[in-house]
Amino acid sequence: MTRRIKKVAIVGSGIMGSGIACHFANIGVEVLLLDIVPRELNDKEKAKGLTLEDKVVRNRLVNDALTTSLKSKPSPIYNQKFANRITTGNIDDDLHLIKNVDWVMEVVVERLDIKKSVFEKIEKFRTPGTLITSNTSGIPIKFMNEGRSEDFQKHFAVTHFFNPPRYLKLFEVVPGPNCKEEVTDFLMMYGDKFLGKTAVLAKDTPAFIGNRIGIFGIMSLFHVVKEMGLTVEEVDKLTGPVIGRPKSATFRTIDVVGLDTLVHTANGVKDNCPEDEMREQFVIPDFVNHMMDHKMLGSKTGKGFYKMTKDASGKRNILTLDLNTLEYREKKSAKFATLELTKTIDNVADRFKVLVAGKDKAGEFYRKSFAAMFAYVQNRIPEISDELYRIDDGLRAGFGWEHGPFQIWDAIGVAKGVEIMKAEGHTIAPWVSEMLLNNNDSFYSVKNGATYYYDIPSKSQVKKPGQDSFIILDNIRKTSEVWKNSGVVIEDIGDGILNLEFQSKMNTIGGDVLAGLNKAIDLAEKDFQGLVVGNQAANFSVGANIGMIFMMAVEQEYDELNMAIKYFQDSMMRMRYSSIPTISAPHGMALGGGCEISLHADKVVAAAETYMGLVEFGVGVIPGGGGSKEMALRASDIFHKGDVELNILQENFLTIGMAKVSTSAYEAFDLGLLQKGKDIVVVNKERQIATAKAHAKLMAESGYTQPVKRNDVKILGKQALGMFLVGTDSMEHSKYISEHDQKIANKLAYVMAGGDLSEPTMVSEQYLLDLEREAFLSLCTERKTLERIQHMLKTGKPLRN
Repeated sequence: MTRRIKKVAIVGSGIMGSGIACHFANIGVEVLLLDIVPRELNDKEKAKGLTLEDKVVRNRLVNDALTTSLKSKPSPIYNQKFANRITTGNIDDDLHLIKNVDWVMEVVVERLDIKKSVFEKIEKFRTPGTLITSNTSGIPIKFMNEGRSEDFQKHFAVTHFFNPPRYLKLFEVVPGPNCKEEVTDFLMMYGDKFLGKTAVLAKDTPAFIGNRIGIFGIMSLFHVVKEMGLTVEEVDKLTGPVIGRPKSATFRTIDVVGLDTLVHTANGVKDNCPEDEMREQFVIPDFVNHMMDHKMLGSKTGKGFYKMTKDASGKRNILTLDLNTLEYREKKSAKFATLELTKTIDNVADRFKVLVAGKDKAGEFYRKSFAAMFAYVQNRIPEISDELYRIDDGLRAGFGWEHGPFQIWDAIGVAKGVEIMKAEGHTIAPWVSEMLLNNNDSFYSVKNGATYYYDIPSKSQVKKPGQDSFIILDNIRKTSEVWKNSGVVIEDIGDGILNLEFQSKMNTIGGDVLAGLNKAIDLAEKDFQGLVVGNQAANFSVGANIGMIFMMAVEQEYDELNMAIKYFQDSMMRMRYSSIPTISAPHGMALGGGCEISLHADKVVAAAETYMGLVEFGVGVIPGGGGSKEMALRASDIFHKGDVELNILQENFLTIGMAKVSTSAYEAFDLGLLQKGKDIVVVNKERQIATAKAHAKLMAESGYTQPVKRNDVKILGKQALGMFLVGTDSMEHSKYISEHDQKIANKLAYVMAGGDLSEPTMVSEQYLLDLEREAFLSLCTERKTLERIQHMLKTGKPLRN
C-alpha cells in the first residue's frame, strides 16, 4: 500500500508543536493542532463576560501559542498565507477529529505520565494503520508503548525534530521495538523527500544521536575551559566559523537554546547511562549550577554567558560573564597565533591539521577537545548507531556543524588523531586500531561520485545509502570537470547537462564568473543539451563584485565601468536567449546579481530556504545587470485589459526601491522574483542540483527552441514617471527617505517608466537595458553612492546617507 500524508494532527502546541505544525503547513499538508483546555479565565475573558464553556476560551492556549509562533523571528513559516492550512482545537472537544488524519504526532511536555495519558486518549479515536509518533527527546519508547494495542505499537516511533523545526535539518527516526520496518522506511523517506530534512535512523538510547554527542561536546568543553582558564570570548572564537560551526559558537548558542535545556539533557544522559565511560563529563560544573540557581539561563531570562545592557542614551552594550568571579564585565577581544595561520585557508577541512599543530593555547585547546570527542564517538558504535556516518549526519544537521566528528578525525588523519588521543590519556577502541592495522586509513572515501564509509562489521568501505537522489558537487568536481577559471568550475553532471559552479569569495559575480557563464553556454550549445547554474556553498551568490565597481568609479574609469556593466547585461541576455535550456538553482542568499541570474534563466529550481532580492539601493545604485529592465518587463507581461497598470508597475518598483528580500522562495513569488507556472521550489536543498538537472533534461527532450528577442514590452512613460516622482518627493519631505535615496529612486523610476515618453509605448528589452546602464553609471559618479559602497565593503552593512 502506498502511504500518502494529506493531513496530520499535532497534539501539543508549545514552541516545538507550533513550529512542527508550521513546517507541515510549509510543505502543503493540512494540520490539526490541539492543546489542553484552560482551567481558568484570564482577565480579558472575565471582562468580556465569557465562561469556560466558550469555544474562544477553550481554544485560547492553542491559538495563543500558534499566534506567538507565527510572529516569532525567524519566521517558522515560508509564507504567512500558509498558516491557513492549520486548524486549531482542543483535546477535550476535538480529539475525535484525529480519526480522519494520516499521522498523529505527540509534542507535549517531557513527562512520561502525561505522554501515556495522551496516548490513551489518542487510541480511543485513532484509525488503525495511522502513523503515531512522539517528538520526545529521550523518554524510552518501551515505557511510552506500555498498555497500547498491537496496531498502535506496530505504527509507533519517535520522530525527533530539532528547534526551530523549519531551519534545523535533523530529523531523528527512532522505531519502537514492535514498529514495522515499512513504517520506519516511510518515515525516513518522508523526512528527506517531503520535510526536506536529513533523516537519521537512531536507536532508542538516551538523547539519541544528535544530543548525546552534541551535549557531550559542550559538557566536555565546560571542563576543558575551567582546566585551561579560558574566557567565554576565547571559547566562542575557537569554536565558531573557524572550525565550520555557526557564528553563535558555544556560549552564545547555549544562551539562545537555554542553559536549563542543556542541563536537563545532560542530567538525563548522566542518570540513564550508567555504563557510559565518560559519564563524569555530564556532571554539572559548579559555575553552571550557580548560573542555574541565579536564573542566568540565557536569552529567556535576559542574562546567561552574555548579558545585553543599554546605556542612558539607549545604546546597546553586550557584557560577558567572567567564569572565575561569575560577574559580568566588558567584552574582551580574543586572539590566537594559531588562528592567524588559518586565515588564508578557505576550505575548513584543511584547517584542522594546522589547528591541532598549534603551539599556543589554541592548539592545546583543540588537541584536548578533539581527543575527547574522538574518544567518545568511537565508543558509541554500536551503542547509539551501527554506522559511523549517522553520527556525523546527526551533528551536521542538528548542530549546524560543517563536519561531523569522524569527518574532522579524517581531516586531521586517523593515525594522527589516535596519536593525539593517546597523548591526552584516552584509550583507543579496538575497531579503530584494527582498521589502521588493516591499512584502512580513512573513515570516508569517494568513488565514482559517491561517498563510501568504513563499515565496522565488514571491515571495508561501503557505499553510503540514499545518495542516488543527490548530486554532490564536492564528490564529482575532480573527475567531471570540463573547464574552469578563477571564478567558476564547469562540471558534466551527466545526461548531457552541464553545471556551472561559482568558486569566488561569497560567490560574488565579477568578470571571471561572467566569462565562465558565457563559456558554459558556448560548451552546452556545442556539445551538450542544457545548463544548470548551481552550487552547494552556504549561499548561491551575494551579488556583483562591488569592490571592482568601487575601484573603477573612484578611478573615474567610466568607459571600463560602462563595458563591465554591459558585459553583465549581455551575459544575462545570453542566458535568456541561448539555444539550450538554462536552469538557475538558487539557495540561501541570492542577492543583487545573484537574483538577476535567476531572473534571466528559463526556469528556477529554488531551495525553499532562498532569500532573494534586488538590494542594490543599499549601495546607492539600481539593479544594473538586467534586474530593473526585467521587473518592468514582468509588469508589462501581467497587464490585462481593464487593469490599473500603474499599480502593477508600482509593486515591482517598490520591490527594488525598498530592497525587499524574500524570507523564503515562496515569498519570492509574491515579490515577482519567481513566477508561478514556471519556477518551482525544492524543500530538500540536497536534492536541488539533481532536480534542476532533471528539469533541464526534460526541457531539452521536449524540444527546446531558442526564444525570439522581445520588442513588445509595454512601458507607460510620463504617466508612470509622474506618479513615481510625486511619491518619492512626498517621502523625502516626510523624512522617510534621504535626498540621495530620492535621487536613486527617481533614476529607477525613469528606467521602469521607459523614460518620459508622452504615451504608453512598446519597446525592446535592449531599449530598457540602455536606460538601466545609463542610470547605473550616473549614480556611480555620485559621492554619496561611493560612500555607500565603501561602507558596505568595510562593514558589510548598508549606510543611509
